[in-house]
Order: sequence, then structure tokens, then C-alpha cells
Amino acid sequence: MFPNARTSEILAELAAQPTERVSVSDIVAVLRDRAFALLVVLLGLPNCLPMPPPIPLICGLLLALVALQIIFGRPTPWLPQTLLNRSIARADVERAVARALPIFQKLERFSRPRLTFLEDTPLAMRLMGVILLVMALGLLFAPPFIGQIPLGLAVCLVGLGLVERDGVVVMGGLVIGLFGLTLSLGFVYAILSGLESVF
Repeated sequence: MFPNARTSEILAELAAQPTERVSVSDIVAVLRDRAFALLVVLLGLPNCLPMPPPIPLICGLLLALVALQIIFGRPTPWLPQTLLNRSIARADVERAVARALPIFQKLERFSRPRLTFLEDTPLAMRLMGVILLVMALGLLFAPPFIGQIPLGLAVCLVGLGLVERDGVVVMGGLVIGLFGLTLSLGFVYAILSGLESVF
């Protein structure tokens, strides 16, 4: 069913694993080429709402780790072996997938492969990794509580665009990301200017 399966089909395959427990390594194996993109979405989601420190910092650091792996061309995300060996009850996986499926199915009604040159080559994916790394750094320096929201939305859109191979969604994320980075740079500039005036 790879690589042309929709995300909802991949999630359904994940929930249909024929074991009582599903290990993290099993999940990564089923997600295959979508694992990076779905991780990007998951790391962007918490920042789409007002969040206190250190949540943007933690998400930014983890996103930077994911972005670096994309830049260096890893086929699947690297995770510590102790984490890969951990497992989740299949019933819990089925419940999580049942909640996520309607969201992705709605997205799939509007999304389709477009402008796929943005992600279909190793060079393009490395460029996406660089862009995600810049957004991750922006999250580290975003104004607290609400300043990270534009970058959180941007990261989610880029991740969803990569999941569905929809370059239009990716481009939308990049536009919002540029706005979010401008806010972060303005925040850093204001802090530095304040420090200069003190000293």
C-alpha cells in the first residue's frame, strides 16, 4: 500500500497489527516514509494553542532533532532503542486511530498531490529539513504564551503537506512560518535592545 496510500489507510493498517501489543518500532515500520511528516505534525500541534514555557522549547528542540535527521537523509527517524522497544496495547492504538481518522479523512477530501517537486527528491526533502530547522529555532525564541502560535500552525501545515504530498499546503505553512519567524526575530531584537539600554 506504500507509497501512494492515503494517511487514513496507513493509520488503519497500524490499528490492524495482529498482536496484542504494538511496539514503537512496529509503529515506525508501518508509518515508513510518513513517519517524519507525522512527527512534524505532532510537534507542531501543542504550539497551536497558548502554551506556557517550556513546552515551545521542548517542541522546538525535538523538532530540531527531527529536522537534522531529514537534512542528513535518514530514511526513518532515529529513536533510542529503549524507546523503540516500548510497546502499547493494541486496544489503545485502535482508540487513538479511531479519533485521528476523521480528521485525516476530512483533510484528504481537499488535499491531493500538488507541487510534488517540493518533496519528491532527496534534495527537496533536505531543503524542507533546513526550513523546519529554522522554524524549530524560531520556536525556541518565540514570545511566551501566544507568540509560538503562528509557528505552531506553520509546522503543522508543512507536516500535513508532507504527509499528503500537497505542495500547496506546504507553501501555506511556509507563508505563515515567515510571519512567525518575523515575530520571533522582533521579540529577540526587543530583548537585546532592552539589555543594551540597561547596560
